[in-house]
Amino acid sequence: MKFEINRRRFLAISSTVLAAPAIVTMVRPAYAGTTLTLGHGAAPGNPRTVAASKFAELVAEKTAGRVKINVAGAETLGSDSAMLTSLRTGALDFTANSQGATSALVPELAALGLPFLFENTAKAMQVLNGPVGGELVKRFEAVGVVPLDWWDNGIRHLTNSKREVAAPADVSGMKIRTPADPMTMDIFKALGATTEQIAFGELYVALQQGVVDGQENPLANIDSSKLYEVNKYISLTGHKWESTPFLMSQVALARLGSDLEAVKAAAKEAGELQRKLSADKDDEVLATFRSNAAIEVAEVDRQAFAKATASVAETWKQKPFGDFVAKIESAAKG
Repeated sequence: MKFEINRRRFLAISSTVLAAPAIVTMVRPAYAGTTLTLGHGAAPGNPRTVAASKFAELVAEKTAGRVKINVAGAETLGSDSAMLTSLRTGALDFTANSQGATSALVPELAALGLPFLFENTAKAMQVLNGPVGGELVKRFEAVGVVPLDWWDNGIRHLTNSKREVAAPADVSGMKIRTPADPMTMDIFKALGATTEQIAFGELYVALQQGVVDGQENPLANIDSSKLYEVNKYISLTGHKWESTPFLMSQVALARLGSDLEAVKAAAKEAGELQRKLSADKDDEVLATFRSNAAIEVAEVDRQAFAKATASVAETWKQKPFGDFVAKIESAAKG
């Protein structure tokens, strides 16, 4: 579905409204022709992109056309952080956002990325569908954001242009791009790397020009953004799992009226699709990478990596929300 959005105007509105001391919501029932916007940062072909389009399709179907969702991907509406600002001010209605950027609103969210906490998405979803997830929802609502689902951003792996990485010592001295996520930054600092925060849309060029030596992402992101073209060494570190919080603004919630439940159902259904696509994509991409002679895929000593980053969890338990960090860790081990 093609549409045009004046990005400059969109961002200008967001920054202007941000200065207001509170989020103002206008309550009115959904009406024929209600149009809402979903923004995300994923590239074409990414499971997030496919699921976002499916969400729009499901909303139209479940509301008999009363609600239309325009989807703006690939950072059309700005970075993940910019989209979160727009979401809170009501300039954006939905976002499938990154855990790193979102943890700036709810710092506790970053604890889902404790090193080697979840070995797979199924275990993570078990925790998120339980009391821990319920507590996270309340913490989001307290800052004016409504979580509709937890999409899968996958198990993350390291790539670089310098050398094969098989052990923690191989990472030492490297300059690694991470998202603006304090947990990921702490993990790589524990491994002896320096970190730089570069917008995902600028990452390919930064790697190509040697601004950083490497980066870490799920295999699906490495593939869809073609990062393997500029980072030939792919190490299956599996150092953390991340969610993709699927969020709605309070303004959109107020506008939807009786169509709210249909939109919530569409979000859950699209989330199930996204998680399946993400799992399938990981298997497919790994096989493709292994068959590509230009790429070197290496297994790593994960036990050694877990030991080298064990201090990160202890550091996070000392934070003001350390009790919640301990709850997540306990639930993951349960």
